Amino acid sequence: MNPAVAKLAIAVALDILDFTIGRIPGFEIVVDLALGAAAVAMFGWAGLFAFWELADPTGQIDGFAPTLTLIALSQMRKDGGGRGDAPRDTGAPRR
Repeated sequence: MNPAVAKLAIAVALDILDFTIGRIPGFEIVVDLALGAAAVAMFGWAGLFAFWELADPTGQIDGFAPTLTLIALSQMRKDGGGRGDAPRDTGAPRR
């Protein structure tokens, strides 16, 4: 399996976990911290974006945003669509 597709599958699974277990009062901050750490481990600096979910201590708003999935999709696009090829538009002139 392509590593980018595997990361996307893991991101979707973690977002589903956030939609369910991450909505338990008092537990949502722990889940958001763990998911932020997982995002940084999988995506590097781009994963820091996942920590925006800590801005909502109620866990109600961020429960509807699939943050890790969006990060995974953005990284797949940046890396060439997850197919292992070069990015689509490099800005170089075509011959």
